[in-house]
Formats: sequence, C-alpha cells, structure tokens
Amino acid sequence: MYTSIADIQKALLSGTSSLDITHYFLNKIDSSKHLNAFLEVFTESALAQAKRVDEKIKLGTQGKLAGIVIGIKDNICYENHKVSASSKILEGFESLYTATSLQRLINEDAIIIGRLNCDEFAMGSSNENSAFGPVLNAKDTTKVPGGSSGGSAVAVQAGLCVASLGSDTGGSIRQPASFTGTYGLKPTYGSISRYGLIAYASSFDQIGVFTSSLEDCAVIYGIMAGPDEFDSTCLQHKNEITSIHAPEKKLTFAVFNEYLNAEGMNSEVKDFLVSSIKKLEADGHSIVYESFPYLDVLVPLYYVLTTAEASSNLSRFDGVHYGYRNPDSIGVEQTYVKSRSTGFGKEVKRRIMAGSFVLSHGYYDAYYTKAQKVRQLVKQKTDEILKQCDAILMPTTPDVAFDLASVSDPLQMYLQDIFTVHANISGNPAISLPFGVHSSGLPFGIQLMTQREDEQNLLNTSKLLEKLLK
Repeated sequence: MYTSIADIQKALLSGTSSLDITHYFLNKIDSSKHLNAFLEVFTESALAQAKRVDEKIKLGTQGKLAGIVIGIKDNICYENHKVSASSKILEGFESLYTATSLQRLINEDAIIIGRLNCDEFAMGSSNENSAFGPVLNAKDTTKVPGGSSGGSAVAVQAGLCVASLGSDTGGSIRQPASFTGTYGLKPTYGSISRYGLIAYASSFDQIGVFTSSLEDCAVIYGIMAGPDEFDSTCLQHKNEITSIHAPEKKLTFAVFNEYLNAEGMNSEVKDFLVSSIKKLEADGHSIVYESFPYLDVLVPLYYVLTTAEASSNLSRFDGVHYGYRNPDSIGVEQTYVKSRSTGFGKEVKRRIMAGSFVLSHGYYDAYYTKAQKVRQLVKQKTDEILKQCDAILMPTTPDVAFDLASVSDPLQMYLQDIFTVHANISGNPAISLPFGVHSSGLPFGIQLMTQREDEQNLLNTSKLLEKLLK
C-alpha cells in the first residue's frame, strides 16, 4: 500500500517501476467507483507519464516527485484534459493550458491520475452539489465527505492516490480533511498561484493539498509555492520550507473563548480540544484565552463578499463562448437566460443571485462596502493576536461528518464552515490535523493558524501537536 511519498520512493529503490505503481492506483480506483470520487481517470496520459518517469529514473535525472500519483480537483486546469468544475455548464470543455501549481508538480515528475469530483464551482460543504452526484465518505458511505473538495479528500482517504490538490475558499480543504481523517493544508493567500484555477471568489480562493502525512504536505506545498507572472495577486517571493521539526522552545497558543464555547459544537469535539490544551500545558506550553468577538459575523461576512465575487466571476459562463448551450434557445437573450438557468445548479444560482443583490444599486454600501470594512477588522484582530502568540488553536469543524441529504437548510449548511472561514477572510495559512476520533468511529480534525507567510512555523507547530496528540 502506497500512502506517502516515502512509500513510493522506497518502492522505486527496491526496483518497482512508476508504471507498476500507476497500475496499482488505476486498479484501486476501478474497485472504488462506488465512492464517486473521480469524474475522469486520465489512464492514457498517466501511463505515458509513468513511462517517461521510468526512463528518467534509469538516467538518474528524475524530479522530486518521481512516481508520485496525484489527483486534481475538477476546477484545476490541465492542458488537453477536460475540466468542468463539476458543472453541466462546462460540459465537454477541454483546457488549453495547465495551471501553474500543477505544472510545477509535473515538472518534478508527478503523475496526474485524474480529476476529482467537487461541489459545483466549489460552492458547498458536503459535496452534494456536484452535477455528477455526491461523493461518499470512505469511512462510512452513508456520510458526506465534506466539501467542496470532497473528491480530493476521499481519494487520499481511500488510498486512490498519494496526494491530491483542492481549493479552499472558506474551508473547502480543511473541512473535508476533518471529515475524512486526512491532512488538509490551506496556505497563505497568494503563496500559490491561482492561474489555472476556475475562480469562485478571487480574494478568498487558494489552492492547497490533501495528504496522509505532514511531511508530504510540506514537500508538495514547497514545490507549488512561489511567484508567478500569470497571477498578479501572487506573493513576489517564495516561502521556503526546510525540513519539518517540532520546535524546541515552548510555544504560546491562543484559544478563542467564543470558539471553545460555540453553540452547536459536538461535546466530543470540544472535549478533544480541551484535552489537547491540557496536554500542551503539561508539556510546558502556554495557553492564552482570547476573546474574538467576530465569530457570529464571520459566516455572514464571508457569504456577502464571496457571493459578490462569484456573481462577477461566473458571468463569463453564458452559453455563448464555450460549454453548455441550451438547445431550445432562440436569440441572444434566450441563450443567456436558458443556458444559465439550466446549466447551473440550484446552489450556484442561489449564490449568483445573492451576490448580484449585494452589488446592486442602493445595497452596495449597506452590504458589500460594510463587509469589506469588517473584513479589515477581522484581519487586524487576527494580526494583533498572532503578534503575541505563536499559533491559534481551534476546532476544524463543529461536528463529525453528517448523513447524506440530512441538511436541507442552506443556512445550516453554511454554518458547517464556521471555524474555517476565518483563515480565508484574513488570508492566514491554516491546517486541519486528523487527530480526533469520535465514539462513532468517525474522524475529526483540529485546526492551527499562524501568521501570514509563515507556513514553516505552521508545519513545525503541527509536528509538535502530532507528537503530543496523534
């Protein structure tokens, strides 16, 4: 069983070929179709890449990710391969170029095995909004895997690839990582290029990674991160990651009273957080209980700003340029209206309409402008706390994975992201660590957040928690 980069490297050293490893994963994917994690398996191109990698290994010119099999969320572009954002409106569309983040992995000889199911246009917290059906949690197929990167999470959870790429706009990597018992890293906003990522909310979206080990998170992040001339929001310097090690010095962790005592939090999730705090204190670390008064406004703030950006970003999908066009349309206006009405799913239409409303005349200042001001307050308060503390410790999710089709109220679904939207609003890096196990047997995560552009500290501190809690 290959669950890490180290496993693959060991196999290659013992004489196993990249081709053999790729066939192993192709067979495993084929036997796990019921999970609906993959929308398409890139059998032909993956095997061709594996053969190229084996040739490079013979010559001793292979890259850092030689033989490493990776899956990609279906909103990341890969040249000459289909990409649909799990939406009917992009049916049949084939990308003309490769996302910068993905290209950097391919340059290091990663083998891209397929595109993974997700909530349509990355809008959702359960992976039930895909036009191609829900993804099932491999631990319990009656449960959701979380969203929107549910296929990416399950692919790693079920061992269908070594690592997978997802995108995180409000928790879409960390929340499914919590529900599936995987590591989920959402880096600093701008640390990884968004070029080639189909946009949902451009000032929130960030590509990240799912893995089965902390070390693999660090390796893959380190390869993808860095400036990119095709993305003007990208940081103009690279956050270098050296080897991960638990800090020798004693650290100070901030814990928010409002998060610890949040309404609706599962008692076992809370108990695990309290137990983790006690273990940190017993190890000599300091815990500072802070007040963070913005918890109740985080989700409304997030949805005002992200829906506004979504209504702008998704206006390009109109049934004219490419993708789905309603066959019953006559004339330009009907083409636009009918194609968008039948091409987009219910949740996407809901968010487009909400975003158009908050940007409309007479409401722009009342909603959008005010939300931008509150976003700055959240950012300032977060910075203020992280100047005094090494990291913020919090739950990833208020509960474990819920039953399929059990949450019908959109507002209740939005509240699934109550602890994860914070890092996207402020732009800080955050990670979900898979250390919790509920009495039901379902996993759940614990979340760390550090200062922007300080992934090294985030990963080192995660290593400390791994030693104490795993």
